[in-house]
Amino acid sequence: MTGPRFHSLDLELKQTYGEKIYKLALDGGMSCPNRDGRLGTGGCIFCSEGGSGDFAVSSLLPVSEQIEAAKALIAPKARCRQYIAYFQAYSNTYGDPRLLREKYMQAIEHPDIAVLSIATRSDCFSPAIYDLLAECNQIKPVWIELGFQSMHGKSHEWMHTGFQLKDFEDCVHKLHSLGIKVIAHTILGLPTETREETLSSMDYLASLPIWGVKLQMLHVLKGTALGDLYERDSFPLLTMEEYTDLVINCLEHLPPEMVIHRLTGDGPRDQLIAPLWTLHKRQVLNMISHKLKLLDTYQGKEVKINGRTEYDI
Repeated sequence: MTGPRFHSLDLELKQTYGEKIYKLALDGGMSCPNRDGRLGTGGCIFCSEGGSGDFAVSSLLPVSEQIEAAKALIAPKARCRQYIAYFQAYSNTYGDPRLLREKYMQAIEHPDIAVLSIATRSDCFSPAIYDLLAECNQIKPVWIELGFQSMHGKSHEWMHTGFQLKDFEDCVHKLHSLGIKVIAHTILGLPTETREETLSSMDYLASLPIWGVKLQMLHVLKGTALGDLYERDSFPLLTMEEYTDLVINCLEHLPPEMVIHRLTGDGPRDQLIAPLWTLHKRQVLNMISHKLKLLDTYQGKEVKINGRTEYDI
């Protein structure tokens, strides 16, 4: 093996749109079946009060106004003409299809929006929702970001997700049949899993018609059940070195054409309990890049730096 190769989202967007495109985090005011009582009331163990939409603009604003506010927020770093409208908070296919249509259309009909990206759960779909998404996908590309985290039931039981692997698999195949791109969200560093079990989840994703994947370290945030558990009885978390090694192993198990949307994530600074090294996103990415270059350079040889193994290739 000459070293892992991966197709980054940045490269994909530049090839497709001719420029780097930024996401605008939007809040559709949705709920989640794991919060409203259908499946549970406490949410997943890792989910913050904002439902993973902590960076989104206020849901009190109409979607069209949220887009303008989000553009202004990222203006100092964004030098692009087009954007991705990202419905991020909670489960954004969980609601009345008529209400969802109004929100989706406000986003997709905005002249600066190139892509509609919707984060949700695989158990929050119906025939009417699939029809709506297919309609939107005829106007502009639709991406569906599905919570997956892991293929292992014991991990989902620990995370209190109410997750069924069959729901995920059926949803992926249905969306693929409609020509809608699917992005799977995964969590690395779950204390319930061995490295081999994590990699088996990557093999599972590789077997499905999935377009993209997000890799992220388990974040322990204030105000979550996970945060309470960690403060009562802390469990081991991956170090930066362990995490970056695991990311590279995951890339080796995923198809080279799969679009890698994320190699690491950074939680809200004021909410993060652990691991604190995830705040240094650039350092994490640089370490992954460095190790990938070592793989390319030495092609299967063990690399020793300062007398110790830097990375076992």
